[in-house]
Amino acid sequence: MISNIAAVRVVVDGKDITPVLEGRVPQPNGRPPRRRLVSLGISEKRGEEADQLDLVIDDTDGTVALPPTGAKIHVWLGWKQGSDVTSGLVDKGWFIVDEVAHGGPPDLITIRARSADFTSDLKTRREKSWHGTTLGAIVTEVAQRHHLTPRCAASLAGIAITSKAQNRESDVAFLRRLGRERGAVAKIARGVLIFSPISAGVTVSGKPIATVRIARRDGDAHQYSRQKRDDVPGVKATWHDRRSGKRLHIVAGKTEGAKSLARVYANETDAKAAANAASGRAGREPVSLSLTLALGRPDIHPETKASVTGFKAAIESVEWLVAEVVHSLGDRGFTTALKMEAS
Repeated sequence: MISNIAAVRVVVDGKDITPVLEGRVPQPNGRPPRRRLVSLGISEKRGEEADQLDLVIDDTDGTVALPPTGAKIHVWLGWKQGSDVTSGLVDKGWFIVDEVAHGGPPDLITIRARSADFTSDLKTRREKSWHGTTLGAIVTEVAQRHHLTPRCAASLAGIAITSKAQNRESDVAFLRRLGRERGAVAKIARGVLIFSPISAGVTVSGKPIATVRIARRDGDAHQYSRQKRDDVPGVKATWHDRRSGKRLHIVAGKTEGAKSLARVYANETDAKAAANAASGRAGREPVSLSLTLALGRPDIHPETKASVTGFKAAIESVEWLVAEVVHSLGDRGFTTALKMEAS
C-alpha cells in the first residue's frame, strides 16, 4: 500500500517558490524542523464572490521576502502519490495578493489573495444606457474594459436587449443584476468574466463538468438540512409600456397570492425573464448537504453535479450541485469541504 502524500506548486509573479515552501525550517528550543508551508487554503464559490487563497508560511529564520500587494500567485494542488487517490496536480488558477501580514513569535507570514481584483475599476459606479444590443455584447464590452476574457453562455449571449440603464452601478453590480433577471450568475475567475445560467455545470473554459459520485465512507463528517419551502404560488413583475404610458404586469405561476418584484422593468421581455427567474428560485426546495472529504479532491469545482451513496434515501434521492468548495492543506493533511444544494 502506497502512502497518500499531498502535493502543491506555487508560482509568484512567474517565480516557482515550491522548493522554498517544501523546505524544512529549524525551530527554537530544540524542537524538530517543520515544513515552511504551514497551511494552504483555497475557497471556491459558485456565485459572484471571488475565489480566495490563504497561505501561512513559517518565517522563523527570517529568510522569506514579503510579496507585494498586487502580486499574482498561480497555484496547483493535488497528490504526489497514494493508493487511495489520483496522482497529479490540478490547476487551481491564479490569485491577486490583497493582504499580507507578519506576526510572531513564532514568526509567520499570512497572505490572502483573491481570484479578481475587486478593489479596482470594477467597483467604480457608472452611468450608461444600452440600446438595441444583446446580452452577450454587454458582457463582452464590460469584460474588455477590465482586460478580462468574456465568456457568455450561448443560451444567454443572443438575448436581445432593447433598452437597459446602468444607473450609478458598478460593472460588478450591474452584471449581478442582469444575472438575477435571467436566472444566471456573473463570476470572475482566472482572468475570465463568466456569465452563465445557474446550474449550467460547465468549467471556466466552457467544458461540461462530469458528475462526481461520493460515498459516505469518503467523508469525515456530514450535515444535511431541509427547511420548509415558502409558499410562493407565483411572481409578478411590472413593466412600463411606452406606447400607452401605463405600467403593466406579467405573472409567472399563479396570479392569486403572487409575490411582486420591486423593480419596474423597461419592457415586457425583461419583466417576463425576471419573473421566471424569481419563480425558479422560489420553487427550489431549500435543502443543503455539507461534507468533509478525508482525502482532498482538487478536481471538484463549484457547479459540479454530485450523487451520494451510503446516506438515507431522502439524501441520496436529491440531485446535488456543489455550491462551495474549500481545500485545506496543513498538519491534518489535504482535505476538501463541500457545500451542496439541490440542482
